[in-house]
Amino acid sequence: QVQLVESGGGLVQPGGSLRLSCAASGSISSIYVMGWYRQAPGKQRELVATITNGGATNYAEPVKGRFTISRGDAKNTAYLQMNSLKPEDTAVYYCYAVIKVPASTSPYNYWGQGTQVTVSS
Repeated sequence: QVQLVESGGGLVQPGGSLRLSCAASGSISSIYVMGWYRQAPGKQRELVATITNGGATNYAEPVKGRFTISRGDAKNTAYLQMNSLKPEDTAVYYCYAVIKVPASTSPYNYWGQGTQVTVSS
């Protein structure tokens, strides 16, 4: 059983910073990609940023230059450093990972439970 657990959400003023963390646990053979998606009220879930096991990163245009995704030394954790936050960044942020487990020949997508980020004065 694979679990992704996020932490670090909260309320912050415009221009402030937050750091989200995601930890993957369970019976894991390989983690190919980790990342973050977000979903604002009334909107579809959208990509925020991803990072591969080789360190290649990808960012959505609205967050480029403000958000930084990274992996922990143990490679089963991912972090999203969010700076210069704007009210439009308000959303539930979901951790995402592409993981292969020992019992499977193919990797699958896994999601965390989500953490609320609210940017408001």
